[in-house]
Amino acid sequence: MKPVHIAIAVLLLTATFAWRSIAVEPVADRLVVLTFDDSVASHATFVAPLLKKHGFGATFFITEGFEFLVDKEHYMTWEQIKALDADGFEIGNHTRKHAGVAKQKPEQLAADVEYIEQQCAKYGIPKPVSFCYPGYQTSETAVKLLRERGYQFARAGGAQAFDSAKDDPLTLPQAFDGKPDSTLEQFKAAVAQAKDGKVAVMTFHGVPDIKHPWVNTDPAKFEAYMQHLKESGCKVIAMRDLAKVAQLRRN
Repeated sequence: MKPVHIAIAVLLLTATFAWRSIAVEPVADRLVVLTFDDSVASHATFVAPLLKKHGFGATFFITEGFEFLVDKEHYMTWEQIKALDADGFEIGNHTRKHAGVAKQKPEQLAADVEYIEQQCAKYGIPKPVSFCYPGYQTSETAVKLLRERGYQFARAGGAQAFDSAKDDPLTLPQAFDGKPDSTLEQFKAAVAQAKDGKVAVMTFHGVPDIKHPWVNTDPAKFEAYMQHLKESGCKVIAMRDLAKVAQLRRN
């Protein structure tokens, strides 16, 4: 082999090992994903302004289920959803009817998923890449459909941090599920799971959620949660931003 060829080979090998060393860098500690379900009006009027104040990202999972079409006091308008997108938040897909995916026929599920995509396109919102299972129930059919439609992440239930090296990103778990009896200590414990390459994905519904009190989060309590994230130095992102983390972990 000629000297020049040897030199080129050495450079290529060096570049390859350097790229690999970067690719396997561990996920930073205190990485948190905030998600909000069900198109609740308080997402636009209370949650988003508070998140913007703290510089936090988030994903809002949109459905036209429940009384979305007729009750614009308690559910967002599509104009408000578009404003969330314009403010830099992610708009995710929570299906048209909020029906359990395991109870639907494949064609019904496909239609419900596609409908939200079409509504996003109608209002100039990017096609969703993140999905939330209604009621947290998953199915093999749903996972297959989401993968075929190009979804990158889908949030299910559970109570553990997301490990992108082990967990399927289309059935990723939540570390915290905000409920009326949830406490700041429980939230702190969930945040503490965001270490050693794991990410804490947090689930909320309305803040407040008048129509669904069983998943309500008191605004004062929510402010305390967000203050803890700020004081703890957490990086708070939307679910779509996990693509950078998950890609690093896959390489």
